[in-house]
Amino acid sequence: MKTATVIGSGPNGLAAAIVLASAGISTTVIERNQQIGGACSTAEITLPGYRHDLGSSVYPLGIASPFFRSLPMDIPWIEPSAPCAHPLDDGTAVLLEHSIDETVENLDSSDRRKYRSLLEPLAEHFSELTMDLLGPILHLPQQPLLLGRFGLSALIPAASLARSRFSGVRARALFAGMAAHSVLSLESSGSAATALVLMAAGHSSGWPIVRGGAQMLTDALAFHFESLGGHIETRHEVIQLPETALILADLTPRQLLRIAGSRLPAAYRQQLEEFKYRAGAFKIDYALKSPIRGRRRSAPVPLPFTSEEL
Repeated sequence: MKTATVIGSGPNGLAAAIVLASAGISTTVIERNQQIGGACSTAEITLPGYRHDLGSSVYPLGIASPFFRSLPMDIPWIEPSAPCAHPLDDGTAVLLEHSIDETVENLDSSDRRKYRSLLEPLAEHFSELTMDLLGPILHLPQQPLLLGRFGLSALIPAASLARSRFSGVRARALFAGMAAHSVLSLESSGSAATALVLMAAGHSSGWPIVRGGAQMLTDALAFHFESLGGHIETRHEVIQLPETALILADLTPRQLLRIAGSRLPAAYRQQLEEFKYRAGAFKIDYALKSPIRGRRRSAPVPLPFTSEEL
């Protein structure tokens, strides 16, 4: 294999392009927009001088990622003092802290020991666990016992695990909020996996953001890719597949069908055609007149609004 084309310049596309270029393969990334990055990009969308991330902002697996750790560059990560806060109807919030000790202080006393027994083993060995979780689906586990312990809970629906493991509303709400990042029904098998990974990451390596915005991460990946001899073409919409030895598509099912539908196996094409686009996520961007200055609290954190008002 001498040539490769990656369609789409999102973080997955750029990461794949770096791997290919590092192996000595002549690689081109094609992006239909003028700005690279896809959902990992930044722009002024409220007031002049206020740069907001257009999609992703927080990277729970950023520091823990074996791929990012392998890169010969320093990513300007910023780690907040508390990775996440989950608001409740009573006007307080449950904080996911770096420290498990400080996190359990947010919970009902009946759930503190249970929370620790569930998360502590995963957090203590999170770097080893990520090697298996982020590796190929079919592989020999490097940490079979640890992966097995994770799998026993991860395969259970999030709602079932929360009800069986916790009795208080605070721990249940925090776990449900983490599981909601899976964009699955909390009654779906495997929805608990996302919650376990995000919470273990918060206790292990944190939920960092990138200094200067998500675009800084994209630009750093692009710079490294080009330093390896790679080439990026912007404002180039792919209408038909290019003639290269390997094509990787960092696209949605509909986009892939439009570009390559006739060249895909019938069974796989049918799977793409039957893919259901469901409710997505949204975020709100604010232009703040001053920095947010927080302080640690041992008691539940009150919020200036209820979840219904939000």
